[in-house]
Amino acid sequence: MDKLMDNPWFMRVVALVLAVMLFSSVPKNDQDTSQDVNVPSDRSTEIISDVPIKTYYDTENLVVTGVPETVELTVQGPKNLISQARTLKDFEVYVDLTEVDIGEQRVPILITGISDRISVTIDPAFVNVSVQEKVTQEFRVEPEYDRDTIGEGYIAETPEVNPNTVRITGAKDVIESISYVKATVNLNSPISETVTREANVRVLDRDLNKLDVIVEPEIVEVTIPVKTSSKDVPIEIVREGSSPDGVTIESITLSQEEATIIADPSILEKTDSVRVEVDVSQVTEDTELTLPVIISEGVVSVSPETVKVNIKVDNQDEKTISNIPINIEGTAEQYNVDFINPNDGVTNIIVSGRREAISPISSDDFDLFIDISSLQEGAHEVDIQVSGPDEVNWRLGRETASIEISQQDDV
Repeated sequence: MDKLMDNPWFMRVVALVLAVMLFSSVPKNDQDTSQDVNVPSDRSTEIISDVPIKTYYDTENLVVTGVPETVELTVQGPKNLISQARTLKDFEVYVDLTEVDIGEQRVPILITGISDRISVTIDPAFVNVSVQEKVTQEFRVEPEYDRDTIGEGYIAETPEVNPNTVRITGAKDVIESISYVKATVNLNSPISETVTREANVRVLDRDLNKLDVIVEPEIVEVTIPVKTSSKDVPIEIVREGSSPDGVTIESITLSQEEATIIADPSILEKTDSVRVEVDVSQVTEDTELTLPVIISEGVVSVSPETVKVNIKVDNQDEKTISNIPINIEGTAEQYNVDFINPNDGVTNIIVSGRREAISPISSDDFDLFIDISSLQEGAHEVDIQVSGPDEVNWRLGRETASIEISQQDDV
């Protein structure tokens, strides 16, 4: 045996046998591929959803509608090839409209770039498309907004759009169906000043259905001019309460005689004034107050909201001067005049006015008299007349005197 092992030819034969065995153990590609296809456990059926479609047509002159955005593929084949197709998505689903005529068409949905060993079913397999002439026209943009978002007491003027026209491109029949081109401004809260907002342009038919067109530009600026609805009205002074005894209100003046009110035009039309209510019941001397300007219902605001009120008072005081004699004028020598009431021929006078004016007043400042120059004998009721200082007011304790005129005895 050892001699056999040492023989070089023996070793060559063994090496050849081993090489043949190794060669025969390597599988052939064609045979393996055939085996892969025919082994059920290596095949699979799967669904690939939302596969996008490309459409090939004359984009400069035509508009195509009716092609769905995506389709569903049912694929059958070797698991490894299906997995590769799902992962890489190196295939393309498309509709070829490069040679079709204008009008309605029924065309197949095609696929390319997928292995021939994968069986593909496309859902849908055919689509009805509309091929139309592409048309571009210019349209004026109509701005719109919710007028209820304009703040109370403010009014909006005509909105402005920039740019005020847009170019719209689409199928000829779609362009012909355009009824409205609108830019709607969304205002989230009441506004009280001019605002500028961006707005998307919407293209609608007469039933307000949105149309599938290309708009250039898609976004415009809309400016809504807003101003106050206001006018100037006088401020009226309304006195409340009564002055304390002895106090006379000489004047009430305001630091501002007019106010500006803001309200809806209908409210402004029937509002002629605002007011300040002044309670004089507690005013005993010259006073300056800051009081609110009161507005009527429906008025949103007023400027100024408060005004200064200057009150000038006349502090009236009274005092009674007693026992002022009543003088007699126009008497004849042959007659006697006797007072019946007041029987002592004196009366009182009540003086009123500012304290500093009435304080020095005395009976010497008044002359009380009756004029009997036109009277004959008998009893008479005669008015008592007064002459006194001008800076004060007065009133008599009694207005008349009862007298008796009689002939003297020695006449």
